[in-house]
Parts: sequence; C-alpha cells; structure tokens
Amino acid sequence: MTNEAVLKFRAEREKIALACRIMAMEGIVEATLGHISMRVGENLMLIRSRGPEDCGLFFATPEEICLFDFSGNPKEADRGFSKPVELPLHGETLRNRPEANVVLHAHPPAVLLAALSDLDLRPSFGAFNIPAALLAADGIPVFPRSVLILNTEVALDMLDSLGSHKACVLKGHGITVIGDSVEQTLLRALNLNTIAKVALEVAQAGGEIAGIPDQDLDMLPDLGGNFNDIGGWRYYLAKLRRAGFDKW
Repeated sequence: MTNEAVLKFRAEREKIALACRIMAMEGIVEATLGHISMRVGENLMLIRSRGPEDCGLFFATPEEICLFDFSGNPKEADRGFSKPVELPLHGETLRNRPEANVVLHAHPPAVLLAALSDLDLRPSFGAFNIPAALLAADGIPVFPRSVLILNTEVALDMLDSLGSHKACVLKGHGITVIGDSVEQTLLRALNLNTIAKVALEVAQAGGEIAGIPDQDLDMLPDLGGNFNDIGGWRYYLAKLRRAGFDKW
C-alpha cells in the first residue's frame, strides 16, 4: 500500500479515533485497552494499533489506525505501530460475519461486574432507552472464558457464543459488539453498558429484574439509524468537543 492508501482512508481513521475517545470519555475503556476495527475492502480492515508512545484511547489519533488484512498481515508501509494482540477477535469476526462492517472490543466495568455476578441482561426497561431495550431483547449471550482472544481457535469459540446476535459479553474480560457503522456499533456498546448498569443497581438495591412483557416490547418502535445512531453520535461528538478532546 502507498501513501495514497493512507490518505484515502483518512476520514475513516479519524472517525475510528474519535470513537475511541468517546469510549474513554464514557468509561467503557480505561487507559490503553480496547479497539475498534472497520472493514474497508475485501479481507481488509482498519484497526486501532499501538505505537511506542501510546497514551491510551482518550488520546487516540488517526495515525494510530493501521491497515491489516483479516489475518493480521500489514497492508501499508510500517509507521512504527504494532497490531493489537487481540487482532484475531476483529479479523475473524469480520471474516465470519459479512454483514458486520465494524467490530468494537471494550472492557466496561459495569458489564464485567454484572457478568461476574451472573446477572441476566434481559430487557428490564422500555421507553427509558428504546435502543438498549431492543438490544437486550435481541439477546446478549455470554462467552464463558476470560482469556485473551489471541488466535483463530479462541476467536471462533467466541463467535459460536455470539451467534447471530449483535453483542456478546466476554465473562471476566469485556465485550464484543458488531454493527454496520462506527456510529451504530459505538451506540450499541454504550447501550450495553447502560443495560448492565441498570441490572447492577437493581441488584444492589435488593430488587430482581423480572423483564418487561412481550406486548410492551412489541410496541417499542425502531426509530431508525438517523435518530438513534447518527443523533447519538452527534451528541457524544459535541460532548467530546466541549471537553476539548475533538482535535488532533
């Protein structure tokens, strides 16, 4: 790949870097742990990588987003960045879920605690947060191993747990979330964190989530990507801008 390829994907790299910063701002990642990948061609993906002076996701830059094939082979000139050790999580997910264009891996503390407490992340609310309710209704499976997704074998085991769902909890580890766009995938990850926070707080208050009736779930409208995903993205981007972290 030439410098022209790097320039070609500049907008995609910027969006991934901004999403990384939003993840950190909202507390679903800490320090240097967590990645977002994006499909940009047949067997090609952009993914946040690490340089010798990596300062973490809150300070992610477009230059840290590097081009690899799904097997982890670099597809652009070496710029001093190393691929993530869990690249197989991203590469195998994109390879085996062709409808997914983006994969997000994060370590939200609320999801970690909810999974370790064996709390069921079922639909516990409705109109309070419709996208989160619908995500929970779709089902959020649990991958029971707390290992790093370092190779194809473990990645395929995780994908067996994910199945046809949009999100999977990695017990004792984090989450894997897929989507059509960076905006959609980011919002799904944040909504998964909301589901887990509610479950934790209900349990801490001594309550038990019974779930909401199917007839109420059926009445929840899908407000569409422009409202849920693009609108949410604009909100978090504005919040990032107000904090002064939207510039390189």
